[in-house]
Amino acid sequence: MYAKTYPNKRFKLTLEFLEKHISKSKRILDLGIKNPFSEIMGSRGYQVENTKGEDLDLDTSTIEDSDAEVVTAFEIFEHLISPFTVLQSIKANKLIASVPLRLWFSKAYKSETDLWDRHYHEFEDWQFDWLLEKAGWKIIERRKWTHPTKQIGIRPILRWFTPRYYIVYAERV
Repeated sequence: MYAKTYPNKRFKLTLEFLEKHISKSKRILDLGIKNPFSEIMGSRGYQVENTKGEDLDLDTSTIEDSDAEVVTAFEIFEHLISPFTVLQSIKANKLIASVPLRLWFSKAYKSETDLWDRHYHEFEDWQFDWLLEKAGWKIIERRKWTHPTKQIGIRPILRWFTPRYYIVYAERV
């Protein structure tokens, strides 16, 4: 997945946000299979368990059976048909989730080779807020950041000042 690029800025800002809100004594269920960022969390002292690769639109049993105190979901909800169902199934009272924001100058992402690596949703911040609130979450803090590239062109220039990522810390209402 990160063969050509490694998201250093995204991982750095995500880790800072996580460390600001979540104590290392809390058990975390990270939605999605084990990945480079879940390994970073583990190396920083967090107790992290991942879902097993099941289709979370159809099977939320790992989430429902988890006794984790915190759920993290980093760039997961845009891949789901029904993130509302997943958000409702979470038993933990704390959630840190990030999504890529919809870019008005770019189509939704779709990998031609990996059926799991496609975006069904590309959120605007207000849409993601509404989804969380409707699923029973209160947003405590939010942050956005850009994702500049070193390519030449109109789109790469727009990426220097158009926020691409949105992260929230929320608690169960």
